Amino acid sequence: MNLFEKRRGPFRYRRMALPLVAIIGRPNVGKSTLFNRLTGERRSIVGDEPGITRDRIYGEVEWAQKRFELVDTGGIVPDDEAIIPANIFKQAGYAIDQAEAVIWVVDSRAGITPLDEEISVLLRNLGKPIFIAANKAESKTATEEAGEFYQFGFEMFPVSAEHGTSIGDLLDAVIGVLSFDEDPEEARHEEIRLAIIGRPNVGKSSLLNKLLGEERAIVSPIAGTTRDTVDTELEFEGNKFLLVDTAGIRRRGKTTEMAEKLSVIMAKKALERADVAVLVIDAEEGVANLDANIAGLAVDSGCSVIIALNKWDAVEEKETNTIYEFEREIRRHMKFLDWAPIVPISALTGQRVSRVLEIAVEANEARNLRISTGRLNKFFEENISQPRGGATPAPVKGGVSRLKVQYITQGGVRPPTFILFTTGGGKGGLHFSYLRYVENRLREAFGFFATPLKIKERHKTKTK
Repeated sequence: MNLFEKRRGPFRYRRMALPLVAIIGRPNVGKSTLFNRLTGERRSIVGDEPGITRDRIYGEVEWAQKRFELVDTGGIVPDDEAIIPANIFKQAGYAIDQAEAVIWVVDSRAGITPLDEEISVLLRNLGKPIFIAANKAESKTATEEAGEFYQFGFEMFPVSAEHGTSIGDLLDAVIGVLSFDEDPEEARHEEIRLAIIGRPNVGKSSLLNKLLGEERAIVSPIAGTTRDTVDTELEFEGNKFLLVDTAGIRRRGKTTEMAEKLSVIMAKKALERADVAVLVIDAEEGVANLDANIAGLAVDSGCSVIIALNKWDAVEEKETNTIYEFEREIRRHMKFLDWAPIVPISALTGQRVSRVLEIAVEANEARNLRISTGRLNKFFEENISQPRGGATPAPVKGGVSRLKVQYITQGGVRPPTFILFTTGGGKGGLHFSYLRYVENRLREAFGFFATPLKIKERHKTKTK
């Protein structure tokens, strides 16, 4: 069994049935710029600071009616023993092992460096197609100077990742050595997009790795180690997930490095395209105000939310109600998340980690739930038109006048959205307490497990 398919208990890690190509090279030669150029989207962080890309970043490339998967890796420094460079080298090794072909990015302006010499030795022993992308060849002089890279014995293309020069020639050569399925569309499937969010250093990457059963993302005790969003596919008990491990979100005032500022933006984008968000909280440190701020980002994005109380194995249960004390503390800080389930886990030992995926499946079903017109009409009659105390006009903002709710309809799903049609006075709209009442009744009647509800108002003024 190869690295593309692994069994770890109930988990089955599987990438799409597309050929994989790895981008590798020493730091700051333009690997991420080339990745973004080939995939057509800004997935990898790009900047002048060396070593910005640390984990493996995956994307898809389509060329000449063929599709393949592309993986961007951190800058390779084989002899560096520091924690981050050593892990980057390890991650690049995983990508190279899995790839059918390798694009080796070098700097045509800088020429051959000692580090390029070291990398060439590693690549010669692979027995895989290697293509040299001599980047930054914007001028005729740089293109001519790139010719020295032919001495490594691999096919070489002077390119400009920034301007797109000669990218087509490189792609023609790459797809010529790849193995394509007859119908790769069969590999596509509906996935539950799961974003792992939280403050820096609470165990997000550790949770991702435990779910996958392999060291898929770099884990270190250094806060802010993960800077990019890293998408990975996972199959669990017949359900398919797309896991997104996001960078630790910091307060704006504490985010000084360019890469960390960009990581906040990319994490928010990950939430915008996620179905379910797993908010990881450090059980040892307790709940912080920043946890609530991050949770608010998930709710604003319309994600279903699961609260994973990590490092639970390190918490000494002095009393039998320890978990209940934690729950009260979480609810106190996040009153707006009273509908989100709380799961005490240990990403280190795997304690209850599978439960997170089980709950995510339930949450995804709930966020796609559409209530039939008949059931919604009955709900309206019992809870809005004729509530328990008799028919009562709905309070409005300011409390001066009242509105009458004529009917309710479901406007959409993901998340479930309901529209209240009102008439009468009160230009300020329905009071938030009444909207909360309707939301609570909807949850009582239909469940909507672990998912936010959006309730909108459409007001009609009666004309004489």
